Amino acid sequence: MFNDNKKIKTIAIIETVLIVILAVPLVWYTLVHNRTGSTIPTITKEQAYSTGIAYQPETPSVEAVTDNIISSEMPSGDITTTTSFTTTTTTTTTVPLTTTMSKEGYAFNEEPTALPDEEKEVEIDGIDVSEFQGYIDWKQVKDFGIDFAFIRVGCRTYADGGIIYDSRFKENLYSADRAGVHTGVYFFSQALTVEEAIKEADAVIECIKPFNITYPVVFDWEIIYEDYARTDSISTDSLTDCCIAFCERVKEAGYTPMIYQNTSTLLYKLDLSRIQQYDLWLAEYIEDEEDEPTYYHDFKIWQYASDGQVPGIATDVDLNISFKDYSK
Repeated sequence: MFNDNKKIKTIAIIETVLIVILAVPLVWYTLVHNRTGSTIPTITKEQAYSTGIAYQPETPSVEAVTDNIISSEMPSGDITTTTSFTTTTTTTTTVPLTTTMSKEGYAFNEEPTALPDEEKEVEIDGIDVSEFQGYIDWKQVKDFGIDFAFIRVGCRTYADGGIIYDSRFKENLYSADRAGVHTGVYFFSQALTVEEAIKEADAVIECIKPFNITYPVVFDWEIIYEDYARTDSISTDSLTDCCIAFCERVKEAGYTPMIYQNTSTLLYKLDLSRIQQYDLWLAEYIEDEEDEPTYYHDFKIWQYASDGQVPGIATDVDLNISFKDYSK
């Protein structure tokens, strides 16, 4: 009986050790690969590319941006209402960048006591699209009153840094221009260095040579919140360097460069004093058409909704207003 009990205890100890050994990798995986508390599935390169194209950005809270580490949690306050296409009137303002101060590598902006009014000369309705909108009837889009469109040329993946081209950019550029819609293009960047940003610009320039591009060529660099990204720890100086490198390359090629960015990243992740010579496309969504953007420096184009409904497009689409007629 004694020997039997001893055997049972020995077996129990061995089982306990085995359970601990097997549990350690599981705990490690959960802690390292699942920061948000939800299961992160294994994804293919194509799925990672799709997830990375956050061309309808959410504006993170100020607290989400600390040092060079960006919170992995999705920002709160998602807009769930459907926005019908209407021309939204707003007053753009220009605040001199002398109000910009630097703190720990970030460009912060002191709240001005008064915002000078700037009289707008034009308000032009536009959209931006990619392969995710599927087939587009551009004649219907034009007939509805859309005068310009930004077409995505491609992207750099946030996982492995590869460049992928949008499967419909040629079709969209050709058909939009044929229908009388002025076109610009954008590239979803995940550049880490000046060299990568220049390579992205060169790729775009080569792609658009056969087409009639009258609106800007846009550098669209976005923070990835919903997953790990190779760009998670990029510094303010490096990101600003990438913006400048891309825009200068585009300017050298004879096109108008532009930077696309949301309010939070502009204020807390970029050195605004170094990029003020480039036109800005601001992404800041509103829930009510009477609302105005909170970003108080100058911007030329405003993306104010991501759930617009436009005839000729089967999906929701981003809505924009341009305060400058680039076609002239």
